[in-house]
Amino acid sequence: MPSSADRALRAWKKVGKMFFTLLALAEEGTCTQEVEITTSDLARKIGSSQQTASRHLIELEKAGLITRAVTRRGCRIRLTEQGIGVLRDVYTSLKKALEPALPTYLVIKGTVFTGLGEGAYYVTREGYRRQFVEKLGFEPYPGTLNLRITDPESLRARRELDYYPGIEIKGFEAEGRTFGAGKCFRALVNDEIEAAVVIAYRSHYGPSVLEVISPVYLRGKLGLKDGDEVKVKVFL
Repeated sequence: MPSSADRALRAWKKVGKMFFTLLALAEEGTCTQEVEITTSDLARKIGSSQQTASRHLIELEKAGLITRAVTRRGCRIRLTEQGIGVLRDVYTSLKKALEPALPTYLVIKGTVFTGLGEGAYYVTREGYRRQFVEKLGFEPYPGTLNLRITDPESLRARRELDYYPGIEIKGFEAEGRTFGAGKCFRALVNDEIEAAVVIAYRSHYGPSVLEVISPVYLRGKLGLKDGDEVKVKVFL
């Protein structure tokens, strides 16, 4: 099996100088959602001409590392899983080289808020429910605990999750529609309750929101209400 250094070298060779453009796009939040970016803003960010920034976007799209939709102001950009994988390989290699060991978990704190009510619907779709049972070992309560992240350290930790592979949740088709793919991480809520963090690759929530599933009703079990702070230990 190739080492993280080998994967990082291959990733670097694949994008070359465009790596820093890919990184700049990721810093704008494009790992988790579409973001509108102008080529002039991107050029300033990477220290190049507008023409170079535009060419990099075209080449990154051709390489399958981003999706790009031209708008009147600029482009709506989102990194693909392949693009995130390139950054992840380089990140893992650098982290391993610069630190004694990779962390075994991240701690994310957030405050409880009432979401859009879609969690119960998605968690109970058979295509997702079956995978949760098989891969996490528990039947999830029909709903998610939604946490809003505001402190900088937790936001950094949440963004870091985008670069870890996690437990893959495959997309599927059912009920005449397509349900998207995602990933999840085993977790512990308030150091006591088994849970998992779910990250959908296509989500209306940005990185400032954490969605948590559990075999129990977390609000009831912990007596939570909107505004309460919750600590989630996310295992990598």
